[in-house]
Amino acid sequence: APRACGVHNVCRLLSRRAHGFYARDAGVAHRKNLGLLRKIMCQESTKFKNVWTTHSASPIAYERGRIYMDNYQCCISSIAQEPRILYQKSKCAKSEKIEDALLLECPLGEMLPSPSDYKASLIVLTVQNWLLRLSADSGEVLEKVYLAGSCCKFFRYLSWDTPQEVMIVKSAQNKLPAAARQAGIQQTVLFYLAVFQVLPLSFIGMLEINKKIFGNSVTDVAVSNGILIVMYSMGLVRLYNFKAILEQFMEQPFDLGQEFNWNGQVGVVGKYPFGLPCNIKITDTPPLLFEASSLENAFQIGGYPWHYIITPNKKKHKGVFHICSLKDNALAKNGIQDMKCCSLEPDWIYFHPDMSGRIIHVGPNLIKVLKLKEVKNHADQMEIAEDFTIVANRENCVNNSVTVTASGRVVKKRFTSLDDDPEQETFKIVDYEDELDLLSTVAVTQIGADGRAHLDFHCNEHGILLKSIPLKESWDVTYSHEVYFDKDLVLHIEQKPNRRFSCHVYQMVCDTAKDD
Repeated sequence: APRACGVHNVCRLLSRRAHGFYARDAGVAHRKNLGLLRKIMCQESTKFKNVWTTHSASPIAYERGRIYMDNYQCCISSIAQEPRILYQKSKCAKSEKIEDALLLECPLGEMLPSPSDYKASLIVLTVQNWLLRLSADSGEVLEKVYLAGSCCKFFRYLSWDTPQEVMIVKSAQNKLPAAARQAGIQQTVLFYLAVFQVLPLSFIGMLEINKKIFGNSVTDVAVSNGILIVMYSMGLVRLYNFKAILEQFMEQPFDLGQEFNWNGQVGVVGKYPFGLPCNIKITDTPPLLFEASSLENAFQIGGYPWHYIITPNKKKHKGVFHICSLKDNALAKNGIQDMKCCSLEPDWIYFHPDMSGRIIHVGPNLIKVLKLKEVKNHADQMEIAEDFTIVANRENCVNNSVTVTASGRVVKKRFTSLDDDPEQETFKIVDYEDELDLLSTVAVTQIGADGRAHLDFHCNEHGILLKSIPLKESWDVTYSHEVYFDKDLVLHIEQKPNRRFSCHVYQMVCDTAKDD
């Protein structure tokens, strides 16, 4: 590119390019459009209108502009001016019930074997151990893999190891029947993990988590970003190199559709009734990368340089968070975060999903965004500093322990109200919209028998309130709620009494003088 712009420093050129200063760079138009959308959305004249509401007797799910109902048998597009049905399948039998699902999107800049691979699809796991890849727009079955072979596995969970690249299918925990336990039979295999590369869908391997290798007190396992995470009943969390495990203990690689003769069995990989071979046998304890003890196995890694967050493994420390260096376990300066909340629901903390390395700490009436920075004159030590805070609107709340009646009688309260008292504005949800770089919060106040909620958009950099959207429907704090903010769309899914579910869709509209 010509340097007529007057910038000759390489670092400045790279910085300006990253921010989209050059029109010929890929993605510049998209970034400009999102910047315009953010400005339009935050204008005072822009409203969010409730355009559609539906109810269901089964849970409702949302993924990238698609609403799934009736156990993924019905798919509704929420992008149109009014939501419309993309496909509706006939009611499935209990044996075909879907246990879990992941949305699969086409990677950029890669050649794929099939034209259908370039469109979004849904990976679903059925109760009968079938892994299906469905078209996200029509529900057509594109691929199917049978998972469970002879070793009696009940697969129930789907998750990403590397998002949109490597997928993990996890079984339920193996438990022997009571009669077998009374007979003295021991179950050593706790979980099975099947590993797949996606687009094209290919089988990497299957392994078992065995008591003989990892210990008797294992309660759960997970895989994330190439790390095998093993959790124990006493609060211990251990991390292992998952990629190294696959390479070291792989007995024989297999491809889907390949005929095999394995341990006396002859069949086809991924076909019924043989399923997948357990071709990764961990025969020795893998090298330990890291371990920590934390209350309820709560453990997170993030920040720059790498830090982790734990709660000391004693019940009296519930709600106290320690932020420590992953390099040497040193507690950061001001690294003990404690809001001292007196509430029914605990506060929560996590690394900011915007990859800035910041930390979000959410309490009933306060959201603190924290950052890691070097201690002055001590470059090897980090401290936790406050970046900004968001405070609930409790200006009209007076909580005096002593009040005086009109007649002059002094009345003393025997108790103080909780920090998450329903009659006071309380934060329930905090989320991040990455495309618009906005931090969204949902705050709820109980007014009489009804709960009223509003969704607020804050500047992700400074925390400034940019927009507030009142939700029209009542919010019952005793049931679960999910709120999705996806560019110009707001979607609220709520559970109601007797396992009834509702979905409310709000869309952005630019108000005019003709509108009410």
